[in-house]
Amino acid sequence: MPADSDPRQPALRRPRPARPWLLYLLFALGAALLLGRPASNGARIPYSDLKAKIAAGQVASVQIARDKIVATPKAGAAKERWIANRVDDPELVPLLDRQHVTYSELPESDWLSGLVVAWLIPLALLSLVYFFFMRRFSPGAGVMSIGRSRARLVAEEGTGVTFSDVAGVDEAVDELREIVDFLKSPERFRRIGGRIPKGVLLLGPPGTGKTLLARAVAGEAKVPFFSLTGSDFVEMFVGVGAARVRDLFAQAQAKAPCIIFIDELDAIGKARGASTFAGHDEREQTLNQLLSEMDGFDARKGLIIMAATNRPEILDSALLRPGRFDRQVLVDRPDVRGREEILRLHARGVKFAEDIDLRRVAALTPGFAGAELANVINEAALLAARRRKDLVEMADLNEAVERVVAGLEKKNRRMNEREKEIVAHHEAGHALLAEVLPTTDRVHKVSMIPRGLGALGFTMQVPLEDRYLMSRTELIDKITVLMGGRAAELLVFGDFSTGARDDLERATDLARRMVTEFGMSEALGARSLSSEGARTGALLPGFPLPTERPWSERTQQTVDSEISSLLARCFDRARAALEENRDHLVALAARLREKEVLEGPELREVLQGAHAPGEEAPRAEPQVRH
Repeated sequence: MPADSDPRQPALRRPRPARPWLLYLLFALGAALLLGRPASNGARIPYSDLKAKIAAGQVASVQIARDKIVATPKAGAAKERWIANRVDDPELVPLLDRQHVTYSELPESDWLSGLVVAWLIPLALLSLVYFFFMRRFSPGAGVMSIGRSRARLVAEEGTGVTFSDVAGVDEAVDELREIVDFLKSPERFRRIGGRIPKGVLLLGPPGTGKTLLARAVAGEAKVPFFSLTGSDFVEMFVGVGAARVRDLFAQAQAKAPCIIFIDELDAIGKARGASTFAGHDEREQTLNQLLSEMDGFDARKGLIIMAATNRPEILDSALLRPGRFDRQVLVDRPDVRGREEILRLHARGVKFAEDIDLRRVAALTPGFAGAELANVINEAALLAARRRKDLVEMADLNEAVERVVAGLEKKNRRMNEREKEIVAHHEAGHALLAEVLPTTDRVHKVSMIPRGLGALGFTMQVPLEDRYLMSRTELIDKITVLMGGRAAELLVFGDFSTGARDDLERATDLARRMVTEFGMSEALGARSLSSEGARTGALLPGFPLPTERPWSERTQQTVDSEISSLLARCFDRARAALEENRDHLVALAARLREKEVLEGPELREVLQGAHAPGEEAPRAEPQVRH
């Protein structure tokens, strides 16, 4: 065997090719040295000839330097200057005076400094620019890498997240354990002919833990994890997105088994044809390349694609067909038990007092996602630290919940006495209706301390249990409670204020959804108008053009009429209920004006005997299950 092919011999290093830029630099320096030397700029003559020309009156002016004399001839005497070596001649100056020749000192020319300024500095700047762009255009870096994937790779050591770090989404975790089992032992699935899904799409509202779940899958399986967002594919240059998709899949297949996770998939996965530029859209080219790559790779190698979005309704249908993202996992907001588990998960590094009841905090936070619950724990810890406490107490948690729900408390916002009276009766109207109407949630706290950007007070209602459906009666009661503040102002003061703006926005939105989405209008019947935009040439399904409506003008008039009628009926109902319980309304407003904040038990003590219109007995106290 030849020595050069012996594997035991060290591999011979190929000679590195000569760098042409070094030759170019040496050539440029040599040229600069030659060109940088001072030019003669005149005819060389002996000193005696120069002196003779001066005596003959042919010289107009003379410049005398240390080693030479430069004479400028008179007009017509010569076309160029005369230059002679300087001789120590005491007769030169008297001769110049007799011939009336102007003479002066010739400035010394420092050709080296001229070389530096005129040549070396520009060459250095050009070299720096050259090296900068060569590095940018070198393979694997800068401009030449614009088509390379921007995915962040987490090595096999793991992401540092496992399923033990995830809580409140047990169903989603169970669905994803199958992916982990396949990545750990794919032979068990192949033996019986099973095929693991190529793509897993995580759906759910923001903050529910979709990205955390994807990292937990990689952490459990201990495989490389490529993480990037949909916007990482988008670039100003045409074709870059498709090139990055190709490069991403090439890297992933080289490291299989592994996981590719694309967050915010809707950034590149919107339905095609929605753009005015149709097939020439750069985003659509990126999507087409993604679809092609998902069809091309072999899932048996252990390459799993995971993606997350909170807008699945705008995704292209080709992404959701079997063979691509053929498994969709819903990551929804947690129920009360899930919220308690999430709170305990985030409370592991926080020092709590013994009276902490996280189940009660979970009951106070219906509809909260995992990120919001983590924020509650963090806000409580910050509040306790600000107050120089050693432990987080229940009062800190309650205030943290209120801060997340209603905003920061602003005790320094001063209101005059008239405004305080209006706010007290406004919040009392909300609280009274929430207590007497049959299907509403009970009041946890009512306050007239300003919070957030514009809230001058708030009434906090807490449901006794998680709800997933609401009847028409419950929605009407909800709108009636929202109208309670405005109705109380009119009843007591005979006028309205601007304090009901947010209430009116929420009530109007709820009434519109009842009419257009839930089919709860007698005039329109069992008809949903929100989904008809998909058949009207809209930009996106469910998003009609501003100039187009998915229904006729007559239907639009009916919708407007139904919304106005529903809001008017709820307002009249709120006003009637407050008139019937006016004494309780005034008493509650006075107590609230005195204490500024009322808890639920104290509020119900003031409202004993209050009842809804047409009822003889007050609302029964519900049985709370623990």
